[in-house]
Amino acid sequence: MRSIELTLSTPGTFEHLPALHASLGERVEIGIGTIVSADQARRAIDAGADYLVTPVVDLEVINVAVGAGTPIYAGGLTPTELYLAWAAGVTAVKIFPAQTVGSAYAAHLRGPFPDLQFLPSGGVGLADVPAWLRAGAVAVSLGGPLLGDALDGGSLVALADRARRTVDVVRETRDGGRS
Repeated sequence: MRSIELTLSTPGTFEHLPALHASLGERVEIGIGTIVSADQARRAIDAGADYLVTPVVDLEVINVAVGAGTPIYAGGLTPTELYLAWAAGVTAVKIFPAQTVGSAYAAHLRGPFPDLQFLPSGGVGLADVPAWLRAGAVAVSLGGPLLGDALDGGSLVALADRARRTVDVVRETRDGGRS
């Protein structure tokens, strides 16, 4: 795992970010997600977020991030929402909730938007990762299927196993099974 998204739905996100950066150093990007206002975007940038994630297309939020030179991933589902975010300068669009449409949706988007950079989020499981990567996703956002019950006192060993399996699946998919 090279990237961790902390969400604002978790209390203390802004306050915990500096300690996480200190303990993980340069090894992992740490972003803040569930950003829905320009004020939250500014606070996240000021707290040291490496990137921002928003579940919606809010041009003010996008402008704050783009103006600060902070990568931003804005969520949408319809072609209009995704194109609006892309045209506003997002790093990539977040197809959300991705489980609703599946990876075949990305192939349909490639017709009118061949240069669109995207990542799926929302309901994506480990078994879905290869199809999304083959469809052209720049990354895949895994929440609950990866974390499981680890944040509620569950097994960190099981979390580490799921993370290793995920990395293996990504590697195998990207190299076409040649490893």
